[in-house]
Amino acid sequence: MPQPRFPHVPAVPLPFAAFEWQIAWRYLRARRKDGGISVIAWYALIGVMLGVATLIVVQAVMIGFREEFTDRILGANAHVSVYLSPDDAGARAIVDYDAMSARIAAVPGVTHAAPLVKGQVMATAQGRNIGVEVFGARVEDLAQVPLIARPETAVGDLARLDEGVAIGSGVARDLGLTIGDIVTLISPDGLDTPFGTQPRINDYEVVFIFGVGRFDIDRTRLYMPFAEAQSYFNRESVADEIEIFVADPAHVDDLTLPIFEAAGPRALVWTWRNASGAFLSALDVERRVMFIILSLVVLIAALNIISGLVMLVKNKGRDIGILRTMGLTRGSIMRVFFLCGAGIGMTGTLLGVILGCLFAYFIQDIQALVEWISGGSVWNPEVRFLTEIPARLRPGDVLAVTAMALGLSFVITLIPARNAARLNPVEALRYE
Repeated sequence: MPQPRFPHVPAVPLPFAAFEWQIAWRYLRARRKDGGISVIAWYALIGVMLGVATLIVVQAVMIGFREEFTDRILGANAHVSVYLSPDDAGARAIVDYDAMSARIAAVPGVTHAAPLVKGQVMATAQGRNIGVEVFGARVEDLAQVPLIARPETAVGDLARLDEGVAIGSGVARDLGLTIGDIVTLISPDGLDTPFGTQPRINDYEVVFIFGVGRFDIDRTRLYMPFAEAQSYFNRESVADEIEIFVADPAHVDDLTLPIFEAAGPRALVWTWRNASGAFLSALDVERRVMFIILSLVVLIAALNIISGLVMLVKNKGRDIGILRTMGLTRGSIMRVFFLCGAGIGMTGTLLGVILGCLFAYFIQDIQALVEWISGGSVWNPEVRFLTEIPARLRPGDVLAVTAMALGLSFVITLIPARNAARLNPVEALRYE
């Protein structure tokens, strides 16, 4: 039986054999004067790396913004609010609020239900005026509101709410208030007198200042005792709504019907999804669109792999002819050049994943550094509602970006690799 002409090359090589990897590696690290593509390979690698890193960071920030915004909604507001539709006299106040709260609290899945009085007033102190939204609640009920009972920043004692009011950190900053100061609340809907309705003006001591990290809450919210709010807003013996907290806010819609049945026939049920669902849906759509747009950036960067491999195939035409005459099949030639392009794509993707994850993880430090260098703010909480840039890395998102980048790199590499495999060895060696 005749022996193979080249013993180191098997007659029928296995796919992606060791010698194919060796040839691909030699071509990648060859200098340009030797027919290599080192410079173009570096351009393609850096492009893929930056594209993947950018996509990971953008996805992490958008996911972080959505989750942080949702956490602020669920942590500082009721998951469900129950109102009453107008009766025959046009009244909407809840008279039997304690009994209704008890019935709703007995619904499986509901963790807490409590009456609430709400109103909007003018707050003034030290010659400054702002509009605030007043929440009248009992101290024991406020203890069930996570971001009010345990805010990001807090000064004073919430347990002293019966002695004064609790205000957001933005309210305190705008009015120049601190613990022990007096804030004046002015309501146009005050006392009825023979001369008409007179504004109600009351002074309250600030006993607690909270900061939940959401701009629109910290700057507008004020809590006062439930009984005092009833008196201040002329709601004696009634409540405006019942605020409800549930064990699983993500499935709050499943509790809408049981809560409605427990509240009574005139009840109107309003969930946190009704209040913020459209905004959160818009964030989801924006995240998906940004993924598609930034995927095109990765695609453009990956196209450099084609140009590099086309030049490599042209420069290595003589080598291809020699390898074919040595017994390498078209499949082996195709796999060699596929490994060249795939190696660039895999390396760029891996480095991009590392860079993107590190950037997202240290984004707060990077924000502080950029603000220190520029001397300004790169994140306006008045526009974005949150006080800092959020970023949440999810393994599924990182894997999706990795799979997309690798898929693009592999598919793009097939075209020049197939052209290299179809090169005629006779034509390649004709002028050698």
